[in-house]
Amino acid sequence: MSHDSVLILDFGSQYTQLIARCVRSLQVYCEIHPYRINLEKIKELQPKALILSGSPFSHYQEGAPQPDPAIWSLGIPILGICYGMQLVADHFGGKIERHDKREYGHAQLEIKTPCRLLEGLSDSEQVWMSHGDSVSVLPEGFVTLASTANAPHAAIAHSTLPVFGLQFHPEVVHTPCGRQILANFALKIAGCKPDWTPESFVQSAIRTIRASVGGQKVILGLSGGVDSSVAAMLLYEAIGDQLIPIFVDNGLLRYHEAERVRESFAAVPGLKINFVDASDLFLQKLAGVADPEAKRRIIGATFIEVFESEARKLSEVGFLAQGTLYPDVIESVSLRGPSATIKSHHNVGGLPEKMKLRLIEPLRELFKDEVREVGRQLGLPATLIGRHPFPGPGLAVRIIGAVDAQKIRCLQLVDEIFISELRKWNLYDKTWQAFAVLLPVQSVGVMGDERTYDNVCALRAVNSLDGMTADWTQLPLDFLKHVSSRIINEVQGINRVVYDISSKPPATIEWE
Repeated sequence: MSHDSVLILDFGSQYTQLIARCVRSLQVYCEIHPYRINLEKIKELQPKALILSGSPFSHYQEGAPQPDPAIWSLGIPILGICYGMQLVADHFGGKIERHDKREYGHAQLEIKTPCRLLEGLSDSEQVWMSHGDSVSVLPEGFVTLASTANAPHAAIAHSTLPVFGLQFHPEVVHTPCGRQILANFALKIAGCKPDWTPESFVQSAIRTIRASVGGQKVILGLSGGVDSSVAAMLLYEAIGDQLIPIFVDNGLLRYHEAERVRESFAAVPGLKINFVDASDLFLQKLAGVADPEAKRRIIGATFIEVFESEARKLSEVGFLAQGTLYPDVIESVSLRGPSATIKSHHNVGGLPEKMKLRLIEPLRELFKDEVREVGRQLGLPATLIGRHPFPGPGLAVRIIGAVDAQKIRCLQLVDEIFISELRKWNLYDKTWQAFAVLLPVQSVGVMGDERTYDNVCALRAVNSLDGMTADWTQLPLDFLKHVSSRIINEVQGINRVVYDISSKPPATIEWE
């Protein structure tokens, strides 16, 4: 089953993924490709419409990105956003002016001319601006649809062609009417059918997997996280016992993680998971290593070693499955050209080449929220589908400094108390990610009549859409007081708890 689709040409905007996610929320399939994609590839993809993204470049800047000029003759609707609007105006002969001061933030959009693109909007709407250049003279054949105080041509349209431009960003939450605008473009103007649903994806993916795999076996590194669990269920639905999931316990996982994975998949008795306890090997190789990048490299290399060893015990294996998601695919291609690798913590680098296996990535078309919807469609339990993200290197990057068994046990207990209390207080599902960090700091304390000199742990909770930016979560003070009391009373070696109130940027979500 093929879907109607919208193609986004990426000119480097920080918001490009938000455009795609917004379009997909309309149940319209959408792909992002670098702006330099050629006409032949575009025709092969057969999109029903194009969206030109924003860009950090100025229109006048030397080397500013330009699309294949043939896109203007495709005859399909085109929507330019911010920099994309300037490309539209420039192509059709308009003038773009550089402002001395960049306009960034809220603006009030005043509708001037009725148009299908702005159907359903009131006469005045709040929008989000982020630009340094703007259209000063409209190209011939265009009309102004709307304006703001500082942008006389904030929305434009060609009088006869389905070509539109927006100076503001409809894809961000700060433009409340933005989803309606994108819906008008994709559904009404481009005529896309809203049939990109979890159910249709599952049906299509199962057919594709079966056709690709045939009678061969597939091995999958199952971590217990959302991505690998959904990939496992999708593959199992497609090929049954041809799937061989391998769960490697590296000793750096969450509290009782292996047991909880068993429980999560207990309702699928036909899914036989190979559990491998390699915790001693990982801890031995990490002994005395404090540098975070060194820890990551050791964990990655050791995982490959263990995984490869287990795979050698199997016969008739032809494929390695990975839970690669669409953002990983997008990020593997930079604005200027392909990067060397996809992020190392997102896949098992090197395995296909070493093991002579073909790679299968059943989730590579999906964003994280779509993966969760597919998981629900496949019947995975809500407790698994709603799990917070967990880093590939595990607790090794949440223990600042060298790692040992005692520190891991301590942090597992702290983290378990924090997470279990979030669930009890109905705060877990209102938080995008929460975890604890063990600091290489000791402080003086008093327990009973004795003086203590024990460790400090930090609690971290953030809200985010995709991890690219994040705000610290304002958890209730009564909750934090209760959690702190439990940790200090129940976890030996901790006498002080702090709460991290830094946002990303400038901080990152994880501490290492």
